[in-house]
Formats: sequence, structure tokens, C-alpha cells
Amino acid sequence: MTQAFPAAGRDWLVRPRPNPRARLRLLCFSYAGGGSGAFSGWAEQLPSSVELAAVRLPGRESRIMQRPYAVLEDLLPDLGDAVADHCAEPYVLFGHSMGALIAFECARWLRAHGHRAPEHLVVSGRRAPQLPHNRPLIHTLPDDTFVERLRELGGTPEELLADARVMRLVMPGLRADFQLNDSYRYQPQAPLDCPLTAFGGRADRHVDEPGLAAWTEQTTGAFRHIMFDGGHFFLHSAQEEVLGELAGILRRTTEAAVE
Repeated sequence: MTQAFPAAGRDWLVRPRPNPRARLRLLCFSYAGGGSGAFSGWAEQLPSSVELAAVRLPGRESRIMQRPYAVLEDLLPDLGDAVADHCAEPYVLFGHSMGALIAFECARWLRAHGHRAPEHLVVSGRRAPQLPHNRPLIHTLPDDTFVERLRELGGTPEELLADARVMRLVMPGLRADFQLNDSYRYQPQAPLDCPLTAFGGRADRHVDEPGLAAWTEQTTGAFRHIMFDGGHFFLHSAQEEVLGELAGILRRTTEAAVE
């Protein structure tokens, strides 16, 4: 049976539908600038045996006044400590874009510190980490230009981009996220031994199918990649299809974890 929600994770993890009888936990990491709200409504569409917890990093939502992390190496120890107890029972990691990178490196951090490995890693909207960075570096751009680049990338609501007062409030977190992405340098390690699935959008200009397929190098377990209609934010535009595939992974993982 699932343990009580760990105190260390209360600031970091949001559980929209607590499920003390869950047989599997799903830990979700959002894209740059996103928070737990990126997974709004997901819990109701996933198997009842699964409890979803969305990661809420400093600098967004209820943590908007906290200093955001701009370097992954600084984030990982605090994040790992916050989620380690939550990952003491069977769990799956899911991340989209920047969240895929954090989920992957979190799995490696947990392994390095003797914690339980995930039953499955699902990465979405990001090329394999060992490949060269292929997105424009934007975190140092002037505010006006930075906002225009966000508009071109999509994913940030126009009403937010057009509200100068709100943008001043969220700008530090947005810049920190893109700095975290821009400054990432892959360090080779042994592959993970859990199954790994990569999701991609057929119209994503920066994350092509070969870039997704290269994730196979990061696991000794089963691997597959799945393409959806839509661009980089197919996570939302093709949500029904994405959740259908994810639900299937979770059902199979639950069955395997309790055998």
C-alpha cells in the first residue's frame, strides 16, 4: 500500500487525486515555464490504480516568489531528496521537453544515490540527451526579444505574454528554465535498465524522429518511440491520444510490477 505523502515533497509535489491504495505512482515533470497545471485533468483519465504527482519547481505557481534553479546540477540534489521517499515504491517518470531532461537526470541521480529505479521512463518532446543542442539559445535576450521568441515557440498563452505586469513576475522563472536547458552538458554514464518510451510530435521543428529514436542508447531495457500529430506541444493538442498511450504503459507496468 502507498505510504503517507512524504513531508519533504509537499512543496515539490502536487497530487490532484490522492490515492493511498495506488499500486503505481506517476511522477510528471513539465516543460520550461510550466508547472503542475500542465497536467491538469490527467489524473481522472489514467488508471485508477495509479496516483499522479506533478512536480512544482521553485519560481512558479504557489512557489513563484522562490528563487528558480538555472543549473541542473544545482537542482538535482534538492529535487532528488524531495522525491526519494515518494519513489520508494513502484513508480514511473514522465517529462515533456525540459521536463524530459529533468526526469532522465533525476532517474540517474536516484540510481547513483542507491534509491529504487523507475519501472519505466517516458520522455516526451525532447531529443536524446547525448545529441548536440539544436535550439536557439534565448535566455540572455532582452525582455522584448525574449517574449517574441516565447511567442514563436508556442506553449505560453498569448494573454500571459501580452500582460507586462504578469510577465515581470514570471520572467525570472522562464529565463532560469531556458538557462537550465541552454547550459546542459551531457555526461556519459551506464544506460538505465528500465524500459524507456519516447513521445514526439510529427510537426515539431526541433525534435525529429531520429532524435527521439536515439533515446534507445539510454536504456538496456525495452525501447520504443511513438509519434503524434502536432508540433512541440502535442502534449496538449493531442492530449487524448497521448493519455491513451500513457495509460496503456501504466497498465502494463502495474501488471509487471506486482508479478
